[in-house]
Amino acid sequence: MPMNLTDLKPNEGANRDRTRVGRGHGSGKGKTAGRGTKGQNSRTGGGVRIGFEGGQLPIQRRMPYKRGFTNIYKAPWEVVNLASLEKVELDGPVTPQLLEDLGLIRGTEFPVKVLATGELSKKIEVHAHAFSAAAKSSIEAQGGTAVVIERSDRWVTARPRTRKMPIDRDLKAARLGKVGGIERRSDLGTT
Repeated sequence: MPMNLTDLKPNEGANRDRTRVGRGHGSGKGKTAGRGTKGQNSRTGGGVRIGFEGGQLPIQRRMPYKRGFTNIYKAPWEVVNLASLEKVELDGPVTPQLLEDLGLIRGTEFPVKVLATGELSKKIEVHAHAFSAAAKSSIEAQGGTAVVIERSDRWVTARPRTRKMPIDRDLKAARLGKVGGIERRSDLGTT
C-alpha cells in the first residue's frame, strides 16, 4: 500500500502530554496542584528572586570580596611592544609624543612602558617611563639606547582621598578638649 502523511507519527514516548495542573482530582495533580502545602511558593505570585535569603543578608553582600573590585587609583600604563617599534620608520629618538602622533598610545598624559613582544632589527633610541628587562636588553643588543624618563603623570602621587582635613589632624594631635590638651580651636594658632 502507498504511504500517506497520516501514517507518519512520532516514536513511542517521544511526545508526552503536558502536565495540566489545577484541573481537579482526575488530573493526578489534585488538591494542591503539585505545589505542596502552604507557604510562599504555594501561593499565586509566590516565589522569591534569585539570591534572596528570606531577608537575611545574602551571600553576595556578606562576602563582597567574592565579586572583586576595580582599583580606581591604578595607573593606566600605555604598552608599546618592540614589534610596533620595528614597523616605525624614523631617524630620531622615539618619544611618547612621537608615539602619540603615530597612534600607538592614547596620549602623553599616560605613562609608557616598552615590552619585548616581537623582534627588533635596527638601532633606535627609545625614551619611555619604563622598560621590561627583556625589552631593554633587546634594544641595547642592536646598539640602541633605552632612556628612562621621569614620570610626571597624575597617578604618581595618586592615593585614596580622606574626608579629614589637615586642621582636624592637627586638632587631634593637640588633644582638643582632652585633659592636658588645648581648650579651643583658636588656641592651635593655625587660623
